[in-house]
Amino acid sequence: MGFVTSPDAISAAVERLATAQATRVPCAAVRDLIGTDDLPAAYAVQQGLVQARIDGGVSVVGRKIGATSKAVQDQLGVDQPDFGYLLSDMDVSAGAQPGAAPISMRTLVQPRVEAEVAFRLGRDINPESEDEITLDLVRDAVEFAIPSLEIVDSRIENWDIKFTDTVADNASSGLFVIGTDPKPLAEISPVDVEMTLTINGELRSSGNGAACLGDPLEALRWLAVQAYRFDDPLRAGHLILSGALGPFVPFAAGDDVVATISGFAPLSVTFGE
Repeated sequence: MGFVTSPDAISAAVERLATAQATRVPCAAVRDLIGTDDLPAAYAVQQGLVQARIDGGVSVVGRKIGATSKAVQDQLGVDQPDFGYLLSDMDVSAGAQPGAAPISMRTLVQPRVEAEVAFRLGRDINPESEDEITLDLVRDAVEFAIPSLEIVDSRIENWDIKFTDTVADNASSGLFVIGTDPKPLAEISPVDVEMTLTINGELRSSGNGAACLGDPLEALRWLAVQAYRFDDPLRAGHLILSGALGPFVPFAAGDDVVATISGFAPLSVTFGE
């Protein structure tokens, strides 16, 4: 039987993570409050954090899928994917424009960076039944694919997390960058892409599309199923970060990060203080 979490414990977990975000001081894991098996409680904490930020004036612009690759699951010590929300204040894609200023790290606590294929949805994925959520359905909903960098982060000290910790912490989200070279799926096969990520010219991570739940579009299908079950379907215009194609790596202010995903122009950013 899963751990049954009280509303007071959920509220305490929300407060702990929100304080860590606001102060940039890492906190203790929240599994002492919500356990390690109660996924509904973990997502309730996530919803509390996201709603507080929405109440503060930001908006939901999409979703992220976490822990889709074996490499990242091994890094995090988890064995299944999760999802979180992309909010408008997490979008630092202006940093990918030519001549852009370095991307500020002032909101981050313990950041890591990973390269992903992102999708922009051209239509809702909101069928009558879960059985209708097929690979063909989600493929048809994609307006375009585009390279992305996700700056994952953890408010929990030393990334000492179990699965419910990362779910509660909005799937260890931080910031994201999307590139400037979108491609329709008629021109790109996400499962076949190859990825390299360099920092200051040094290769730090590599992988491929098949590392992302077997296919980034399969990751999107998985997310659409979860969104349906939570009665919060994926909507036209949403950006979906489909999951890492290889291990995430640490970086620091002053670093130049370049993600190269085959079929797309390279995505290059610099991080500042």
